[in-house]
Amino acid sequence: MDQMQHAIDEIEQAAAQQQHLRYKLRLYVTGATPKSSRAIANIKAICEEYLPARYDLEVIDLYQRPTIAREEDVLAVPTLVKSLPLPLMRLIGDLSDLEHVLAGLDIHPVTREEE
Repeated sequence: MDQMQHAIDEIEQAAAQQQHLRYKLRLYVTGATPKSSRAIANIKAICEEYLPARYDLEVIDLYQRPTIAREEDVLAVPTLVKSLPLPLMRLIGDLSDLEHVLAGLDIHPVTREEE
C-alpha cells in the first residue's frame, strides 16, 4: 500500500507542477484573413480559459515580416508554435478543434470528478 500511495503522491506532484508551467506560444498568420482572425480569437480564448496568467502569446503577421517564415520553418498559416514547455509542438489551422489544440499543447483539463 505504501508503494501505491507513493505513486499517487508522485502523480499529484507532477500535476501540480504542470499547473504552474508557463507556455511560450507564437501564432503565425497572414494579415486579417478570416482564417487568421479565427485562429487569433480561438487561441486567445483557449489560453484565457486553460492557461490564465501562464502564457506568453506572440502573433506574427508574415505579411509584415515575410523572412521569418523561412527562418522559423513555417510552411502553412495559421501555424501555432509552442516552444515552452518542451517538447516543441506545431499546430496548423484556425485552432477551432478544441480537443486537438489541447492535446497538442499537452493541456489536460480538470474533469468534474477531479474537482
